[in-house]
Parts: sequence; C-alpha cells; structure tokens
Amino acid sequence: MDAPREPDVQHANALLDPRIIDPAQELVSHGGLADEEIEQIVRVLAGIRDWREAEQEIGFRSRSDMKLNETDMKALRFLVAAKNQGTIVTPKLLSDHLGISTASTTKLLDRLAAAGHIERAPHPTDRRALVITITRRTHERVRDSVGRTHAQRWEVAASLTPEEREVVIGFLQRLAATARPTTGDGGQRSEPDQSA
Repeated sequence: MDAPREPDVQHANALLDPRIIDPAQELVSHGGLADEEIEQIVRVLAGIRDWREAEQEIGFRSRSDMKLNETDMKALRFLVAAKNQGTIVTPKLLSDHLGISTASTTKLLDRLAAAGHIERAPHPTDRRALVITITRRTHERVRDSVGRTHAQRWEVAASLTPEEREVVIGFLQRLAATARPTTGDGGQRSEPDQSA
C-alpha cells in the first residue's frame, strides 16, 4: 500500500483541498475518504470555480460592452423574455421580478432609457400605467450575447442522459442551498437584490 501523497500547495486547486486549508478538520471532515476521493471532490469544486469564473467573465464582457450593471442586464433579459412571450411589462412587474424598490426601478428605467435600451409608452388599458419595452437594437445585442451563451449551455445539458441530468439537478440544488444566507436558527432567509 502506497503512503498517502502530500497535496501540492502550489497547485491551482490547493485552496480547495481540505487537507491543505483545514488539516485539523475543524470545518471539513474528510477522514473517512481515500485520497482519490478527496482529489475527485477537489476536481468537482475546481470545475465549479472554473465555470463560475468563466460565467463572470462573460457577464462582465456583456455588461461592459453595453455599459450596464448586473441589475440592468437582468432587467433587459426579463424584457426580452417578456417580448418573446407577448407579455406587457409595467414598472411594477419589473420591480417585482428584480426584487427592488419602485424608486430603484425608476432610476434603473431612467438609466436604460437614457442609454437607448428601453422605451416607455402608455399602457393600452390602464391610463395610469406605463409599458416598458426593449428597443430592437438592444434586443438584438442581448440575444447575440446572452442568447448564444444560453444556447451553448443548453447543448451541454441536452448532451446528458436523463439520469445524469437528475444527478446534476440534485447536486446544483444542494449547492445553491449552501450559498443562501441563513438565520441564526438555521432557517434560510432570502435577501432582496438592492444593487440598482
């Protein structure tokens, strides 16, 4: 039987390896796992990190090209989806979708309108309300950047077997639960996005 290999601190995945970052196992219990299992788990975490970094880079480039922040881009993606479904978007509907205040929504809409990304028009049936639509040029730009990325992700997910998809779904849902803020009693709390 070979002696356990010492993990390489210089390796790119070293900060994901509990043998390096938590050798006393104060946070991560890894005592019952073989080195090969630990290394496989580290590769899973490295894959998540690599995907997250690539995703952030794509999002940053898309937002930078259009001079948008993350909430602005979320609003535009929502407007694209609404347009594709024939849904009328009001400031209230957008505010609810983004989880931001009406004041923040007004600022967001002013920014997007000034940049030529959206248009406001009277609501067809409610004289007090406005309808928000995405401009044709912005719709095409969002579709070309975000749409292509989504299509590539779709192809990757479609290439999995139904059983593999269920494993991935379960894993990602459990992983997402670890990223949500919790209350002191262990319950989960959702924080609204106030980045507008």
